Amino acid sequence: MKKVAVLMGSISDKPVLDKTFAVLDELRIPFEARVCSAHRTPDRAAEFAGNAERNGFGVIIAAAGLAAHLAGACAARTHLPVIGIPVQGGGLGGLDALLATAQMPPGFPVATVAVNGAENAALLASQVLALEDAGLRERLLAYRLKLKEKADAADRELCQSLGKGNG
Repeated sequence: MKKVAVLMGSISDKPVLDKTFAVLDELRIPFEARVCSAHRTPDRAAEFAGNAERNGFGVIIAAAGLAAHLAGACAARTHLPVIGIPVQGGGLGGLDALLATAQMPPGFPVATVAVNGAENAALLASQVLALEDAGLRERLLAYRLKLKEKADAADRELCQSLGKGNG
């Protein structure tokens, strides 16, 4: 199975990315996480992205806040799918990071999830890898079934707490 690269612009982004790590672990997807800033360590970020396919990666997840150029910098160096996570920070509540991540020039797409959307980034990366891995596809289906079962249980609990029928 190909690995997922999880890059963060700063170690302060790690609490957001803990959800990414948890989903990848649950789905048994190998990953590597690195701090690679598009601004403070641009050579490291460029080298990592440029060598990602050769190093066994199938998808890059890049999380950054504020100017949030990391995902775009990766997309410029690889043809692998890049998923950007705009991280909330600064005075704009993550809107700056969202726009910087989503507004890419033609030819360098970055799939962008919601601000702090770390869980969805991991799931999107999993879906990409599942195109070539039937076992992962089954684990994804089981993951979604667990989400449904959790929602069904919450619905039953709500109805019972209100003394109303279920449905």
